[in-house]
Amino acid sequence: MQIDINELAEHFAHTSFRVEQVCRYVRDPGMSCDGYTEPFPGFVFPLRGKAEFAFNGGTPYTLAPGSVLHGGAHMRLERRVIGNTQWEYLLVLYRICAPEPPGLCLSKVHFQLAPGPSPRLTELLALLWRMSRQPGGVPAFQTETLFRCVLAELFVCVRNQGNDEEQALFEHISEYIQEHYMDALTVRALAELNNLNENRLFYLFKKYAGMGPGKFLMAYRLNRAKECLLASDAPIGEVASSVGYPDALYFSRIFKKQFGLSPSEFRRRFRNNPSAFQDGSIHG
Repeated sequence: MQIDINELAEHFAHTSFRVEQVCRYVRDPGMSCDGYTEPFPGFVFPLRGKAEFAFNGGTPYTLAPGSVLHGGAHMRLERRVIGNTQWEYLLVLYRICAPEPPGLCLSKVHFQLAPGPSPRLTELLALLWRMSRQPGGVPAFQTETLFRCVLAELFVCVRNQGNDEEQALFEHISEYIQEHYMDALTVRALAELNNLNENRLFYLFKKYAGMGPGKFLMAYRLNRAKECLLASDAPIGEVASSVGYPDALYFSRIFKKQFGLSPSEFRRRFRNNPSAFQDGSIHG
């Protein structure tokens, strides 16, 4: 299940819960186990090695340090250690103490988060484990506090990691546009090619380019057309086709709308003095 980290953090902020149990496990390479999760939801924090966890017969999650898994209560669970290293992880089970706010039902969902490497998170997990082993009311209170600190650090790391991944995805798609702008690209095709819905694609381009993907594609095409018009004597229809517009009339109409001149007028006026056209690019 994909999950929005901001929605998840807000859900936890308005959910009453307490730590039920903190366990640390070490499993040998090749070990596998089938069964059911505990009567409580919980987080798996990998410490060393690698394993696969599959809930209710679904696609397995691959777990290693830098990733975190959440599992619901009473779910069928298949576990397998992979690789040649021992698999070690911390399991934190928590009890929901009151009806949850609308949205998620934490006892019924499983999802993976990718906080990446975080020395601070590792330190907090070590403190949580040590404190949970101590008897008495004060250590119990500190365990509750530390678990919330763990979640806070986890959410911040995932959010920051997500921002890096978003930018990398935008750069990947924008580079694809720059390499294939002459092809019959559409916003829908770009979204499908990158396993995104169109709203998500629009969000990425508005955030990093200041314009939607459709306008970004048009802008890149028309800016390349401008360069071609100034550098060659190719017919307007040929220029239009070379930048992805097989309809020369449509190309001429949107070119004039953006630059204030038809392609022919643009070439005639600036062919011998391209620097006179100061604002030669389309911006958001």
